[in-house]
Amino acid sequence: MTTATKIPPAPRWDLDSIFKGGSGSQEFAQHRQKVKEDLKQAEGMLKDLFVPLDEQSLDNWVNFVLKLQSLVEDIELVISFAGCLTSQNVEDTAADAITNEGYFYFSQWQKLRTELEAHSLKQSEQQWQMLLDDKRLSGIQFFLKELREIAKSKMPVEMESLALDLSVNGYHAWNQLYDKMAGELKVDFEEKGEVKKLSLGQLATKMSDPDRSIRRMAFEKMTEAWKSRADLAAMVLNALAGFRLTLYHRRGWESPLYEPLVMARMQQKTLDTMWEVISEKTKQLKPYIEAKKKLLGIDKFRWYDEFAPCGNTERLYSFDEAGEFIYENIKSFSSDMAEFAKMALAHHWVEAEDRPGKRGGGFCTGMGSFKQSRIFMTYAGTYENLLTLAHELGHAYHSWVLKDKPVFAGSYPMNLAETASIFSETVVTDAALKQVSDPQEKLMLLEQKLQSAYVMFTDIHTRYLFDKSFYTERKKGVLSKEQLSELMVKAQKKAFGPLLDESGYHPLFWCSKLHFFITDVPFYNFPYTFGYLFSGGVYDRAQQEGTAFADKYRALLADTGSMTTEDLARKHLGVDLTQSEFWVKAVDRALANVDEFVRLANSLS
Repeated sequence: MTTATKIPPAPRWDLDSIFKGGSGSQEFAQHRQKVKEDLKQAEGMLKDLFVPLDEQSLDNWVNFVLKLQSLVEDIELVISFAGCLTSQNVEDTAADAITNEGYFYFSQWQKLRTELEAHSLKQSEQQWQMLLDDKRLSGIQFFLKELREIAKSKMPVEMESLALDLSVNGYHAWNQLYDKMAGELKVDFEEKGEVKKLSLGQLATKMSDPDRSIRRMAFEKMTEAWKSRADLAAMVLNALAGFRLTLYHRRGWESPLYEPLVMARMQQKTLDTMWEVISEKTKQLKPYIEAKKKLLGIDKFRWYDEFAPCGNTERLYSFDEAGEFIYENIKSFSSDMAEFAKMALAHHWVEAEDRPGKRGGGFCTGMGSFKQSRIFMTYAGTYENLLTLAHELGHAYHSWVLKDKPVFAGSYPMNLAETASIFSETVVTDAALKQVSDPQEKLMLLEQKLQSAYVMFTDIHTRYLFDKSFYTERKKGVLSKEQLSELMVKAQKKAFGPLLDESGYHPLFWCSKLHFFITDVPFYNFPYTFGYLFSGGVYDRAQQEGTAFADKYRALLADTGSMTTEDLARKHLGVDLTQSEFWVKAVDRALANVDEFVRLANSLS
């Protein structure tokens, strides 16, 4: 590991092994043409479902389900690959167009699924069971049962199909407009006498700079950039919520949380219990924040101090060093996970280069029938970047575990997806803590752990509280950018409590956080905190059982696409998520290092 001020450039990912030539790829064009043809074929197969499900029609039903399954994998590849292209280059307008094309195909697929849902309701329990019992559909019974249950809460098929058609050029288009707007925002940033034009993704890396003046300037520049787009962002956010609320009203869904909870395969009681415990215990982070303020030499803790590093902040990790660090530490728990990480890095599945023109943030996405993943991030050499890499490799490992499952049995909800990624982070950090001898380095590692708890219990809680209040107010009418900022500050006051100074709120967080604008997953917030705490429970079991738990962990991940969240926890951990006991232990575990951090910080300050 190096302490130099510069590190070698991080690598770019390999997309050519999927489709050579990017948005102009002939192979990619052929794939999209096949999707179009398969959609037409599937539409033709629908007529065979108008007859009741019996022994004579069973083959037609099975074939249609299998066709839907292969189609969604191919369509997701279109959207995923195009998304990679636009993320690596926000000016790739051809990829933007292909993304729109992919969403159109997906809406057509959803219409086919909606038809299947409608037909499922016309069958008796015995007829539907005949389909579930067919060996050709082995492994996807949970999906089919869930499909029929969800169908009971939807509009007539004609109205659902219309809504899907309209979403392509309306609902999803608003999301794409926001992404385009965010990707094109750039700022002039002066550092060490040199002015550079930075994207928001590059600017975000400055928020963890040890120099407070740099962090403050990055925050102010980001805020200034978003002020210039706040009117447009408010228009987009209002449009997205308006679309959802209209659709929910037509379906008879009273709460805007109905859809995200169905998508999470999770009960409202579980979610409420988790937040109740967090609200009660968040104040226990106060000693950590006070110690951090003392270390940083500040009297007021503001938004841009959230990711301020503590301890040894000089050390930078080259990308190769980060990969080796992750591999060695994961290996102590699971050789399977470690070898997967080595393979993914060796095959250039990660886009990490720090350069202009990239979108901000990080993600992991699948590559359809290729049974591969691609990871997007901007790597600057910090330990935080190293953890991001470990996080995304956790996502990729989760998909790898499920690669041999039927597609419909491998589709897991966001809250369970975060389990694998955060588990990977925890394994890496705790293994590093066991090895460390330098007090400054130990302080840095403890800071990373408590920083995660701080973010999950305050930052993410803010997003959830904002979404709840926003949807309540949006039912009454369109909100101005000023009203949105007021709601955001109220949410921050409640979530952060005494941890954040009143001068340190971020009123435009609703504008700058892309998660509020994602159309694929409404309430894209609570899955992170759930995954963080749930993964802690899984990690506890790993600590108790050692390497013997590695296979059980893999089995847990393998079930995430075919069980409810509560049933998964009951089967693999023996806990009831609707009760506070699990969450109290999980939050206490997350806060367990507060005293140690305070003692070490006081000894070093």
